[in-house]
Amino acid sequence: MSDDTLPIGQPQGPAEIDAGPLPGRSTAPFQSSFSRVVNVVSAVVVLAALGTILWSSATFPKLERIDEPDRALELMVSRIMEAQDGLRRSPVWQQRLAEWTVGSSERERLQAIQWYQELARATGDPLSKLRLAILQGESGQEQDALAEAKSWQDLDAPLPLFGQWIEAAYGPETLDSEWTGELQAALAETLPAGWFYNSLAGRLAQRADDQVLSAAVSKQREVRGTRLQNRSDRLMTVEFACLILGSTVLLSLAWLRNRRTEALRVHLPGIPPPWPGETGAAVLFRGGAFGALITVVFLSFPPIEHASLRALAIPLANLPLLALAYVHLLKPADLDFQSGFGLRIERAHLGRLIGAALAAIAAGLWGEWVMGRAVEWLDVTNHWTEWFDPNLVWASGSALTVSLLEYIIFAPIFEELAFRGLLFAMLRRRYSFVPAALISASIFALAHGYGLIGFVSVLWSGFLWAWIYEKTGSLIPGMIAHAVNNLLVSLTVMALLRG
Repeated sequence: MSDDTLPIGQPQGPAEIDAGPLPGRSTAPFQSSFSRVVNVVSAVVVLAALGTILWSSATFPKLERIDEPDRALELMVSRIMEAQDGLRRSPVWQQRLAEWTVGSSERERLQAIQWYQELARATGDPLSKLRLAILQGESGQEQDALAEAKSWQDLDAPLPLFGQWIEAAYGPETLDSEWTGELQAALAETLPAGWFYNSLAGRLAQRADDQVLSAAVSKQREVRGTRLQNRSDRLMTVEFACLILGSTVLLSLAWLRNRRTEALRVHLPGIPPPWPGETGAAVLFRGGAFGALITVVFLSFPPIEHASLRALAIPLANLPLLALAYVHLLKPADLDFQSGFGLRIERAHLGRLIGAALAAIAAGLWGEWVMGRAVEWLDVTNHWTEWFDPNLVWASGSALTVSLLEYIIFAPIFEELAFRGLLFAMLRRRYSFVPAALISASIFALAHGYGLIGFVSVLWSGFLWAWIYEKTGSLIPGMIAHAVNNLLVSLTVMALLRG
């Protein structure tokens, strides 16, 4: 890292902002002295924390990350299948649009079967085996479902009864109406209302020519599917509005590229920062180490019952880093957080600010679409536990409010300050934009502890938010894009799984 101090706003090579020196700003040298021993210890703590995240992500059984995986998967698969039922009743253009944006329904069914195969192997739960057989029967794999049901005949109860249901629903034999009625009564007592019950009950009713029950089940499936489809339509409308507006800005930027190189600039001095790279690294290591220790303390206690106390976890974990940044980076340069990170925007630049945020949001949505098509083509999947969030699905109103506050307010603010305002900015002291953005975004993605698909998704987002910080000189557009991204993800989970 370079130790040379740059005057604020002074360009550093052709990639930097030619803003000239800003009047009234001190260019005094940074006199902060840090113990190398403390720096090394802090770096070890930060690397150990990151390594723990990666080790846990790679080795900790994914099904054990959720307290009730059988309940969670039943809810998730039921809602996915019900959403497909609702989509099939939509106009053809809407079905094709959904397939273009989120992928094929057939692939979702195959994924659900794989998820249930994993759960059934891991737990041996009879209900999970039954739901797997229903999924197979409803997905054109009747022979697999019947073969599995046949293997249950000599096992302990209730599997023999479950086998009778599957054979009656998907087998070739003619059904006796009285016997079918007994099966229906036992089924109603065993499976809760939902897609799995409706699918099996509907099959049995059709086989027994029970038109009354068949019509009732079909109506229930229609109601549940339509409800989910309406939620999906509202959410998709918001996403498409962001996509269209943001894409317009991106096209305008492409047209203005050789005419106005600072079309999005809303704040100076921007990147790179005036503080030396070595001082920035020391602040990051020390602040990160303090934050990791505070996080460990929070995780060491039982779940905090009072939701307002849990909300303090993210701010408290980031407070040491921000305090060190102010004392050792901002204050020596005669800056505060608003001027140092572009958090004060003049009214005349509000249009640029909104345009920059929309551009980042649209680029993020386009990137997610490309990644979705790529993973479908490569037949790569992410594990369902990575995006199932019990706090968004089952939590009470107060706990849900705290979770949304963490995801939509605290995470965008503090993560942008740490990863773009400090880490990316420090790397820009030494590297050009692309390597600095990729390195900072990679660390940002690793810190989330996701699998391959999640890592690439977060990497792309981190790269975009570094790009918009580079172009605007302000963290606010990235914070807005970050907040909107987290909001859309949260709303998607809640629209599908909550209520």
